[in-house]
This record gives sequence, C-alpha cells and structure tokens, in this order.
Amino acid sequence: MTGSPAVQGAGPWRFAVLLVGNAALALGPLFVRLADTGPVAAGFWRLALALPIIALIAWRQGGLPGGAAGGSRDGPGRLVIWLALGAGIAFGLDIASWHLGIERTRLGNAALFGNSGSVIIIVWGLIIARRAPFRGEVAAIAAALAGAALLMGGSLEISPRNLAGDALSLLAGIFYALYILLLRHVRPRMTSWRLLCASSLTATPVLLLCAVMLGETILPRDWTWLVVLALSSQVVGQGALVYALGWFRPLVIGLALLTQPALAALCGWLVFGEVLSPSDIAGMVLMAAALALARAAQPRAVKT
Repeated sequence: MTGSPAVQGAGPWRFAVLLVGNAALALGPLFVRLADTGPVAAGFWRLALALPIIALIAWRQGGLPGGAAGGSRDGPGRLVIWLALGAGIAFGLDIASWHLGIERTRLGNAALFGNSGSVIIIVWGLIIARRAPFRGEVAAIAAALAGAALLMGGSLEISPRNLAGDALSLLAGIFYALYILLLRHVRPRMTSWRLLCASSLTATPVLLLCAVMLGETILPRDWTWLVVLALSSQVVGQGALVYALGWFRPLVIGLALLTQPALAALCGWLVFGEVLSPSDIAGMVLMAAALALARAAQPRAVKT
C-alpha cells in the first residue's frame, strides 16, 4: 500500500466506474416494480442470482468466507464470524424493508430514505462517543430532518400508503446503518468482496423467509427483470461501489451517491408518472445535502 490512492491514481475512468455503479443502483427500484414476484422475493432473487458471481470474485480475491484470509492459517475468528452473520441479517432486513417501501412510495423518496444510513451513523456515533456534534454533523442532521419532514408531508398529502412507504424506506436506512456498524469490526479481517459474499450468504435465506411469511409470489413467470436486477444492483452497482471506496474520498463518494435519488425520481416520472412538487424537490435537495455532509464526515477508505 503506497500513498493515497484518492490522490495518486483516481483517474477519469475510475470516476466513470463510480458513476456507472450509482446509476445501476438507482435503477434497482424500477426493476423491483417491473418484476412479477413480490418485492421481498425480488430481493431474494437479487442476491441468489448474483451470489455465484460474487463468490467467484471473492474466491479469486483470496478465499471464501469462513476460510483463511489471504492465505493465512488463522481463520477469521468466532467473534468475527458472528458479527458477519449479524451484518448479513441486517442486510437482508434492509433489502426487505426497502423493497416493501419501493412498492408504496415514489421511487425518488425510496432512494433517498434508503440511503439515510449515513446520517443515522453520525447520530449513533455521537451517542457512543458522548460528545457534542461538529458543525458539519449538525448541518447534516438538521438538513436530514428538514428534508425528511418535507418529503413525508408530501407523501401524506398523496396517500397514507405513500407515507408508509417512506417509513419503510427509512427503516431500511436504519438496518443499513446497523449493517455498516457491524462490518466496521469485521473489515480488518476480511477483504471487501469476501464481506459482500458473507453478507449475501446470510441475507439470502432471511429474504426468502420474509417473502414466504408475507405470502408473496416467489417464482416468477418471467425471469428477465430479476436477472437484470441481480446483475445491475448487486454485481455492477455494489461491485463498483466497493471498488470506488478504495480510490475516492468520502465527499466524492457522497456526491456521486446523490445521483441515485435524481435518477430514481426521473424513472418514476417517465415510467409511472410520479410528479414531484416544489416542496418535494426542496426536501430531496435537503436530504441529498445531508447525505453529502454525512459522507464527508466519515473517515476515508483505504485501497486494499
């Protein structure tokens, strides 16, 4: 590891990879709606269909989860395994909540609230550290609260169902924050793709169980949109984001992530006729600013 990759080698093509990954993630809600299974079942297939590809990449990167990391004789350790399992359960509940929210609110709202984990992590960090927030953290929290109030108010004017969708997407953000917090303790012992493989292995049965308990249609008549969802959101989207984390500072990652709600809202308007009011747009801008500030407050990732 030599120097800062964010300074030395993050050229235009790597930034293009980051934008392509975010675009793939932004299209995920559209494919969930187009799939002819239930929304949680679509999440199950998203992971199950992508898992062989992720496992192959993880194996080529240095072994599969549960084996020795990077050729070491020492396994990841019992505590690390339990934390990875917990992270996978949180990841599964995150996808389940988010996909249920996608079916009940506008695509732009679902994308924003589903990415709210950054702000939640800031609040949790302040509670654990027992310290006053920095100026940027105060701005992020204030912008998030104001933006969420505007967006939820607009959803309530449309229908209580839309407000429920916002709440489910926000719940997904909470589960995603828990997922990230658990992974912080696992990351030093496992490579990024092995972590993604481990979390996917655990989250897949969680999603299947949730889909069965909700009485959803599991087997599709048409596999097209599920295959597209798995390849775009899980392989291309998550893969590009995992790769970019090693090359760009959090502020750049955060700003790139802001393309997701905009693209999701555009898809909602073009495909489903979802129109945003001025207050909705103001709420999205505030939430987007909160996410950017939250990402900037996080420590920079290191290339591995």
